[in-house]
Amino acid sequence: MNKGKLYLIPTVLAPDTSTRVLSPQIKEVITQLDYFFAEELRTSRRFISELQTGRRIESMTFYELNKNTPESETTQQLKIVLEGKDAGILSEAGCPGVADPGNVAVRWAHQQGVQVVPLIGPSSILLALMASGMNGQSFVFHGYLPIDQAQRVKSLKNIEKEAIQKKQTQIFMETPYRNNSLLKDILQNCQPQTLLCIATQVTAPDEMIVTKTVKQWNAGKPDLHKKPTIFLLYA
Repeated sequence: MNKGKLYLIPTVLAPDTSTRVLSPQIKEVITQLDYFFAEELRTSRRFISELQTGRRIESMTFYELNKNTPESETTQQLKIVLEGKDAGILSEAGCPGVADPGNVAVRWAHQQGVQVVPLIGPSSILLALMASGMNGQSFVFHGYLPIDQAQRVKSLKNIEKEAIQKKQTQIFMETPYRNNSLLKDILQNCQPQTLLCIATQVTAPDEMIVTKTVKQWNAGKPDLHKKPTIFLLYA
């Protein structure tokens, strides 16, 4: 029996942007699939409905795949692919497998000899790096920094040290409602000449991607509360 394929399906970063940021291939693939692994079921169903594929959401099967999903549960559900069924992975926002738990399913697919098909779509991390003016040859993504302030400050200082020593762009993010707190810690603890790029609301009408020194940002910092944001440091 031929095995199915596992499609990695990017979703939008901002509401009402699908016609601008998604390739036609994404709608074509979704129209043909019956099985989806999604980080957040409600968001994924809404996303597919807004694409107006002509398919009834009720005719599709959705499996939850988030950071709390047991790996054994996901691998059991993925057996449909071994039976010849194609399936798709949907991130909450952006590209599956990048700062996203979809990598669990992708790793399984490689172990089982299943073809993995990544589709083109927006990644806030790469878009921010592209627009930052920082080193795009050498960079590292740290994901979320520690919640505890003392640990977060320690992490920021280590990140800045790496940026200086390796001439490497340092990329990280925060839960949107803690953005202002993180920004405050960056501006209070990083060196004045260190470059900080703030990329917020990427692809949305109110998108802002600006690179300044820490000293310049201290002269006037933006309100990032509840706005999806990527931070980049370079020294």
